[in-house]
Amino acid sequence: MGKSIVKSTGQKRNNAQGRFVGCLLGGAVGDALGAPVEFMSKLEILRRFGSNGITQYAPAYGGLGTITDDTQMSLFTAEGLIRGWVRGCFKGSTSYVSVTAHAYLRWLQTQGEHPVCDIGFAADKPGWLFQQRQLHSRRGPGNTCLSALRAMVSLGEAASNDSKGCGGVMRVAPAGLFAWRLRQRESPQDAFRLGTELAALTHGHPTGALASGVLAVLIFALTDGASLPEALEISKGILRVKVSHEETLRAIEMAEELAGSNMSPEEAIDRLGQGWVAEEALAISIYCALVAQNFKHGVILAVNHGGDSDSTGAIAGNLLGTMYGVKAIPAEWLKPLELRDVIIELAEDLYAFKDWESKNETLNKQLWQKYPGF
Repeated sequence: MGKSIVKSTGQKRNNAQGRFVGCLLGGAVGDALGAPVEFMSKLEILRRFGSNGITQYAPAYGGLGTITDDTQMSLFTAEGLIRGWVRGCFKGSTSYVSVTAHAYLRWLQTQGEHPVCDIGFAADKPGWLFQQRQLHSRRGPGNTCLSALRAMVSLGEAASNDSKGCGGVMRVAPAGLFAWRLRQRESPQDAFRLGTELAALTHGHPTGALASGVLAVLIFALTDGASLPEALEISKGILRVKVSHEETLRAIEMAEELAGSNMSPEEAIDRLGQGWVAEEALAISIYCALVAQNFKHGVILAVNHGGDSDSTGAIAGNLLGTMYGVKAIPAEWLKPLELRDVIIELAEDLYAFKDWESKNETLNKQLWQKYPGF
């Protein structure tokens, strides 16, 4: 099946759809640009790539423009949410968190692993995304994500660890897009809750979940046409009333303060951290998006530091791709991007799913085959 099942029309819709595609492609591009330098110090990056750091794809995982686990898990987030919607339409009830947890277990299978409990995978109906063979490759998966999913006893249960690693926040941008598409029934608060609950499936520390809720709200608001400062105000307003919000709020406010200062980006990012934990990855990405002159500038800033460069590149790419739309992403980065067409198709389906309710039996059969609601 090629392209999205339902096409969108109209200038306003095309603009919004361009933000959806820009968000997912932007995240993948940032991920791929940062992948070769993820474990390098800033000095090592400069020694290898020159005074400007890495500015074009370099070899990683056997190719150029190759994605990591960050993009893999983001795609399974999007697919899980769509399958949750399809389940609601066909079965009459659904749980987006539980169905997306099932999607994460399919991702776990692509990594050659299985949960300790006997959760059925409906192996005879795996759906379209699982059948993309390029996804069946280990690309530096996070130990917390692997261990939490292996230990999952029932779909949708929160992880019992105390991790606030960035493995939750780096995958939840699709939650903001999904909530926006349901905006007649969903609000920024709903986007926040969905983001936190999805992250909590693998990361048990409050900051790991709350930072993810913030990103979901930022994507929601940016898709709706808000500026990044406006989106930050919305997200901070929701965050402030949550228990244990102080650490995440402090990181966001530091990013805003540094973005408004005369400090060099190199020094500012160094002050924000390395990005291995959720609030640092979020803060670095917000800072880079705030000071970015354009998509390319912001993503290059986001990956050129000694830390979790692919995750900060992915999150900054999500933000900038949503802000500027797909047309702002450089063609030289898109052309060699691994799974580009799959990412585009999934983004278009994530935009189109709300229009899929139909009495057309042929269409319904296609939908169930592509996104079975298990």
